[in-house]
Amino acid sequence: MKTLLLLVGLLVTWESGQVLGEQEVSERELQEMSTEGTKYVNKEVKNSLKELKQIKTLMEHKNDERKSLLGNLEEARKKKEEALTDTKDAEMKLKASQEVCNETMMALWEECKPCLKQTCMKFYARVCRSGSGLVGRQLEEFLNQSSPFYLWINGDRIDSLLENDRQQNHVLDAMEDRFNRVSSIMDDLFQDSFFSREPLDTFHFSPFGSSPRRPSFFHSKSRLARNIMPFPMFGPPNFPDMFQSFFDMIHQAQQAMDVQFHRPSFHFPELSAENNDSRSVCKEIRHNSTGCLKMKDQCAKCQEILSVDCSATNPAQNQLRQELNSSLQLAEKFTELYDELLQSYQQNMFNTSALLKQLDEQFSWVSQLANLTQNEDQYSLHVTTVASHSSDSSVPNGFTKVVLKLFDSDPITVTVPADVSRNNPKFMETVAEKALQEYRQHLREE
Repeated sequence: MKTLLLLVGLLVTWESGQVLGEQEVSERELQEMSTEGTKYVNKEVKNSLKELKQIKTLMEHKNDERKSLLGNLEEARKKKEEALTDTKDAEMKLKASQEVCNETMMALWEECKPCLKQTCMKFYARVCRSGSGLVGRQLEEFLNQSSPFYLWINGDRIDSLLENDRQQNHVLDAMEDRFNRVSSIMDDLFQDSFFSREPLDTFHFSPFGSSPRRPSFFHSKSRLARNIMPFPMFGPPNFPDMFQSFFDMIHQAQQAMDVQFHRPSFHFPELSAENNDSRSVCKEIRHNSTGCLKMKDQCAKCQEILSVDCSATNPAQNQLRQELNSSLQLAEKFTELYDELLQSYQQNMFNTSALLKQLDEQFSWVSQLANLTQNEDQYSLHVTTVASHSSDSSVPNGFTKVVLKLFDSDPITVTVPADVSRNNPKFMETVAEKALQEYRQHLREE
């Protein structure tokens, strides 16, 4: 019985010590901590709102860059289209007189085809995944139906140019469509008076108030309320709904911009197993076999077709061929230039998308914080409990545990090293910083 009474006494003493330990921090000290923590949160909100406006400025700058790139793209497109038109005209004129030198080219073609098929099938078997048998039959049929004249006029290069032109136009149209949708959304967002005013000055700025009775940042008499809602109101504004509207618009813009364009850059590779373009060549060979014609440089008889000189029988045809080659080289040059500009435009799009993500991250925690505001008498940060290892065994030795709320949020627990004492001005700054970090991390995980 004595032992039992002793154990009960020790338990009561321990529990009393824990309560006493927690009561070492008076209500007045808790209020002072809450006031200091609130000041830090106010400062972070202020900085966040300023950064939102800085992001707006950066996005406007990116839009100016985009317009400049569009002008360069349009100029390059015109030159490319002119060269493509000249190329197609020269091709049509040559096709009209293809009978010239036909016997010579046909004889070479009969020797070119077996080499071309063998070279292509070796490449396909070494590089591509499957379907060699089907591809072999398709290729043989394709070569039997093809004309050596197609090689003589570099028809594969012309087809590649036309296909690249189609792809480039598609990619630019798709990017422009997304930019226009994003621009429309962001114009609506940035036209709000909240974004159109200068950053809030330090002297008047008091977002959440630094005392328990000062009006909240989100109350109708606060400076933010006057900045965002400058018109007369018959009642307090519904800030959660208003911020949610901003938040939804940012998400809509992100979704509109969230796209990847993976089109290979324009070039005419010499095909080999090591070539980076092998995957697209495999696809082209499976699709229509024309990819095999790009291997003509590896067959001597195919090369001879390219060097056939018809000037003795038809000087005009030789002149047309020279014009075709000149316009073809020019079209390739402007296609490559256009592709470089298109990639710069695409990078501008990705940079804008990154700014939208930054805008989302910067705005989300402020908007969600606004959703927690219930009345004007609350602290933005309210400390409820402070405990050390001596008063709470769950607290790691050498640390101080602080339990707090951001408005009416769920309790947030942070620990501060004991070498930063409660009297140290850095104590509540550390507490508030950790609390906001945890709060933001929670939002990202939702």
